[in-house]
Amino acid sequence: MKKDISTLEGKLIVSCQALETEPLHSSFIMGRMAIAAKEGGAYGIRANSVEDIGEIKDKVNLPIIGIIKRDYQDSQIYITPTMKEVDELMKVEPDLLAVDATNRLRPSNLTLDDFYKQIRDKYPDQSLLADCSTIEEAIHADKLGFDFIGTTLVGYTDYSKNLKIENNDFEIIRTILSKVKGKVIAEGNIDTPQKAKRVIEIGCYSVVVGSAITRPQLITKKFAEALN
Repeated sequence: MKKDISTLEGKLIVSCQALETEPLHSSFIMGRMAIAAKEGGAYGIRANSVEDIGEIKDKVNLPIIGIIKRDYQDSQIYITPTMKEVDELMKVEPDLLAVDATNRLRPSNLTLDDFYKQIRDKYPDQSLLADCSTIEEAIHADKLGFDFIGTTLVGYTDYSKNLKIENNDFEIIRTILSKVKGKVIAEGNIDTPQKAKRVIEIGCYSVVVGSAITRPQLITKKFAEALN
């Protein structure tokens, strides 16, 4: 049964993910990570893969943002790239389904507009989150009808790599907030409690924090580099 997404308003969502190349890669571990996040005060979880989402749903009663990361040779898009991933995710019924909403072509040269229509035609009641990398992409995703607009990919596409989400008191987020009707979820390099608090203060619906909480190898690296 779907959770009430309104409980996420003004709250923290923790991204519990570990890719196959990472030391914590395990659905069991991600389930435990989600329990720890809930105990720490998280109101939602972002998770990757059917296996991880299923395990997390068994462990915590929190809304889940579901994605599947998968590489395709004919596209740079890897966050829920095709209907194959959407269909797989719908088997575990994420409360929010997130897709790459950048202006890049998807596998088989499919545009975002066509992909969005495919999802809406097949799953009209599913809430959708657009992972964007620029202000223009956020505006376009909002016009298409995405329920939520995310800043997940700011700085992670070739044409946005010089953009920093936290620059000038989150100017990118404030501009997006002024130009879209959908609810904005802040995500990407929000690595301190102060930054998380600030994006809520300026009007974001909720905030996703990942690496700063759930990727100990990166947290450790920051401390080690400071000493070196």
